Amino acid sequence: MSVKRGGRMTEGAHRWGRRDVLRRAALVAGGAAAGVGASEAWWLTHRRLPLAGGPAGATVGNRLQDVGSGQLAVVWSGPAGQRQVALTFDDGPAPQWTPRVLDTLAQHRVPATFFLVGAQVRRHADVVRGRLGEHEVGNHSWKHRDLAQLDADEAYDDLSRSHDAIAEVTGRVPRLLRPPYGHLGGAVLHAAARLNYRLVLWSLQMAEREFPDDPAGHARRIVADVRPGTILLGHDVGARRRLVALDGLPEMINGLRARGFSFVTVSALLGPCIAAASTG
Repeated sequence: MSVKRGGRMTEGAHRWGRRDVLRRAALVAGGAAAGVGASEAWWLTHRRLPLAGGPAGATVGNRLQDVGSGQLAVVWSGPAGQRQVALTFDDGPAPQWTPRVLDTLAQHRVPATFFLVGAQVRRHADVVRGRLGEHEVGNHSWKHRDLAQLDADEAYDDLSRSHDAIAEVTGRVPRLLRPPYGHLGGAVLHAAARLNYRLVLWSLQMAEREFPDDPAGHARRIVADVRPGTILLGHDVGARRRLVALDGLPEMINGLRARGFSFVTVSALLGPCIAAASTG
């Protein structure tokens, strides 16, 4: 709701325009005079905003909610009881870098979790088919749209389309979701619950911008910052600056092992998780 502060209208009121604000104020006043409840007055003022039923809404309509188990875990890191770290890679697959990452991980016998973009999986199925070994897959949306700007049905359609592509191409049903940019909205939560996902963010990410052309320096920085239970965000697709992290990946792996860390997938780090639902 827009209010007046210090003699000036708030940004939201300015965006609506004076006539719109006065009309909504009149509706609220009229509703109150007629004995309309507070929730109905709120609806009168907000029904044109993307709140009720929009990206912020974590429920859909007034019928029974179709939300799988009815619970949703959101995690940034795993338990700190053991010196374990989960390497994760977003935005792939793509033929330029994904094979290189897979080769490095295979050489060092390191499992990782790949949050895959469904359209990329369809386009580059040969890059990942038969190459995932001990790795894990997660859902990273169909085309890397900002899911926090979609309503619940749109978010679900996007994620279920990606879910099915990942399962079909890799032979593995994704049980984890990482929304693009780490953006959360109520609609994202609702869609993730319908798919019985765990929603996985991260507690540390690669810092490529800070170490241009210095893979060794970047590796030392990450090794120093990792703590037990860290979920580490990297990318196997993107701008060339991200190659700093990939060039230094062997040194990073060796450095973390020297500190007593072992590598596990996200699900292994977190423990038993909710089984993913079929979208068929």
